[in-house]
Amino acid sequence: MPYELASHFLASIDDDWARHVAAIGPCRHEPKPTRDPYQALVRAIAYQQLHARAGDAIVGRLLALFPGQTFPTPAQLLDSDTERLRTCGFSARKINTLHGIAQATLDGTVPDHPTAQAMDDHSLITRLTQLRGVGRWTVEMLLIYTLERPDILPADDFGVRDGYRRLKGLAQPLSRQHMIDLGHTWSPHRTVAAWYLWRVPKG
Repeated sequence: MPYELASHFLASIDDDWARHVAAIGPCRHEPKPTRDPYQALVRAIAYQQLHARAGDAIVGRLLALFPGQTFPTPAQLLDSDTERLRTCGFSARKINTLHGIAQATLDGTVPDHPTAQAMDDHSLITRLTQLRGVGRWTVEMLLIYTLERPDILPADDFGVRDGYRRLKGLAQPLSRQHMIDLGHTWSPHRTVAAWYLWRVPKG
């Protein structure tokens, strides 16, 4: 298994991690490396602050606007007016962000896949978070799923923070900074740590 070393590493941290990793089983993280950064950013915006099922529905309606294509081009997205995109379920703020991503892709600010792959995490985060509406979490999803970076912990992600709270039986989730500090001890396997924390049972 490609993530076996990471799973063993996390299971060795303490008894809580060991029980959780044993209960969930092998890590089955599924990156999407065939998606270019533009598509990854658009998809991440669709899922911002939503449950996965709601995000799936919005993306599905977006794709339905462009039959016969796997994904709309930046030019097509830029030419799609607000009302058309609102029918997919995007808010006005997200539509502005989508248009900004499309324009930035055409301008070269959003890099193509080979260029992004050659950039380090910090440089890519710094570059893309200059775009309006694109925060660190959005770029971290790109790093995790498109660029297959193994050591990314989205410390702002509610699922990660609340997963750790449940794992440890805490009354409240830890702060973003506390999660960042704690995450250093999970390096170089923070991506797999996030995958397991997303799967801590809610019951």
